Amino acid sequence: MSLLSQLKDEMKNAMRAKDKLRLGVIRMALSAIKQIEIDDKIVLDDTGIIGVLTKMVKQRRDSIEMFTKGGRVELAEKEAAEIKVVEDFLPQPLSADEIANLITQAITQTQASSMADMGKVMAILKPAMQGKADLGAVSGQVRAALNA
Repeated sequence: MSLLSQLKDEMKNAMRAKDKLRLGVIRMALSAIKQIEIDDKIVLDDTGIIGVLTKMVKQRRDSIEMFTKGGRVELAEKEAAEIKVVEDFLPQPLSADEIANLITQAITQTQASSMADMGKVMAILKPAMQGKADLGAVSGQVRAALNA
């Protein structure tokens, strides 16, 4: 079952269950997917949809940080609940060991030896880790490995 059809099925289930939060989040996700498809005149596959969902999670994490700093705990809690809904559709996150192994393999595969090769390493890692790891943190680990 494709991720898009899974989202649509879960939207129907949320409607039946009268789960307003879940329904709203799934509708936002479907809307974001449709918007990208219309803007770019493409049909997103599961990888593209995972990218959209990952971006939604990142935006909500940023919002939580801002709401917490602003003393708006109730809004931060709502954003955290929305993250949990979106994460139901994302693949299992990679463990620290799996991330380290993938970084080592990518560095070996590209024969990277300096920071100038970081783009090559990240080009291999990005598709393998999309939605499974925070790519910002991964790039920091790659940078540390290349500087060592």
